[in-house]
Amino acid sequence: MKTSPALLNIQFADQPLPSLGSKTTNKPESAVPAALAVVAIIGLQMSLLEKLTLGPNWLAPALELALLVPLMVVAPKRRPSDARGLRVAAVVLIGLINAANIASLLLLVHFLLVGGKANGGALLFDAVKLWLTNVILFALWFWELDRGGPNRRGHSSQKHPDFLFPQMTAPDLAPSGWKPSFLDYVFVSFTNAAAFSPTDTLPLTARVKMLMMVQALTSLLTVALVAGRAVNILP
Repeated sequence: MKTSPALLNIQFADQPLPSLGSKTTNKPESAVPAALAVVAIIGLQMSLLEKLTLGPNWLAPALELALLVPLMVVAPKRRPSDARGLRVAAVVLIGLINAANIASLLLLVHFLLVGGKANGGALLFDAVKLWLTNVILFALWFWELDRGGPNRRGHSSQKHPDFLFPQMTAPDLAPSGWKPSFLDYVFVSFTNAAAFSPTDTLPLTARVKMLMMVQALTSLLTVALVAGRAVNILP
């Protein structure tokens, strides 16, 4: 039986993927795009109505900044021995954002179901903010988890990817030593939130499959229930 050339380029067992860092240096990826994404999320959170946040609308952003600033100060000076601690701090930060976003979504759904005076346009706008936060948030999750995270993704010893990008099955269509950037994870997150399923990039491990399921469910709830209800009460 003839084997597809594309499949021959995917080497999961004995060798690292040739298009994902085998010809690159072991230099960690820049954390600046991810930090800017967190700042964007903080801006979206602070613009929410206080009735849609746990406590004042500045509380969660303040906690997130308290974690983000030290991470950005330490990241440029990190040593290999610091990688584990930095990753734990990054996961805690993303988890905090995730919890705040889920709480805001549940409060918005509760507000809509309970009823009362509401501005349909304002509720629709807040639903859009929560959806955008969902997209950026899961891009952060995917970026932090795939192949051991940004500190280890360029190492040839990382053999098993969490995502199968198109460039991994067709390395001739990508630059030599290609590996995904933060924008690639934003695209994966956006398409999963918009289509409620993977598109061109496939999840390979159980943890990212679960994350994509949670994201799709959250997005479906936001679009189908919250946005739909908000449209119905527009004057």
